[in-house]
Amino acid sequence: MPSTEPRTRAADAEVLVSPGYLAGPGPSTAVFNILDNAAGWTKTVAFGTDTYYTSPCQRVRVANPVESHYGGWTVSYAEDPLGVPDWITTFDRNTPSEIVAAFTEPLVDGLHNNFADYLSGGKHHTGTSPASLIARHGWQPVHGSQPFRTLSPDRHAAYQMQVGWLHEYDELISPAKSTWHMSAGPDPVFAPAWQAFFSRFTPQHLIAASAAVFTDPAPVLRTAEHIPDRHRALVSVTLPEPAALVPRAAAALARSAHVRAVPVPPSPAAPAVLAPHAGPRRQR
Repeated sequence: MPSTEPRTRAADAEVLVSPGYLAGPGPSTAVFNILDNAAGWTKTVAFGTDTYYTSPCQRVRVANPVESHYGGWTVSYAEDPLGVPDWITTFDRNTPSEIVAAFTEPLVDGLHNNFADYLSGGKHHTGTSPASLIARHGWQPVHGSQPFRTLSPDRHAAYQMQVGWLHEYDELISPAKSTWHMSAGPDPVFAPAWQAFFSRFTPQHLIAASAAVFTDPAPVLRTAEHIPDRHRALVSVTLPEPAALVPRAAAALARSAHVRAVPVPPSPAAPAVLAPHAGPRRQR
């Protein structure tokens, strides 16, 4: 995609970048705000840079360990707070913050009743799956690929699913073995600029919330200097109208899977292999 970047602008000027999955990580302010304002959650800062949050029920832990292998954000859920996690999700340090915020908001909002409002019959249930979102935006399956993957129309973003038998604890130990995987970059499969990993039992509505932002073709706000250099020839960059200069997080959360304010047209049939997502192993 040829860049339409304005030729004259300050390096720190805000611009609109499309597609969002190539816009760079952006500030994590929205993610921190969601967690900082979550009622009853505790926050710990270690080593001056790493931040950890724990839910009031002790079942969810969120970590932002800056200097770890993946950096970014890791979210774990354990029905038994002292037991092995039921699921783990990892967003590496270069994942666009809108994708992380879209996951985190319904996580915090729904945890108090074990996500009942997001399940079938709940007030926030939409039935939207990552597969239906991908099909709706014209992503194409790569036939014969292992793991099974679909690519965005520009072929710079990928959504993958591990097929075949995988011991559930393998993916809890190694994010790279996770069942579900989002990535983007000039080569999103073999040399991705960023990656997000979702283990098998991650709730479908949380993955769908991230997928809604991941597949959304709408541009995102960034400062021009923070667009990754190797993405500049692949994105469209325009100056925003004054009304567009609002926090991108609000737009990201508005598109999360549980918000119904904007009607979404019916999606075409999604590839059958992508449709099922496993639910939680245990329910209270």
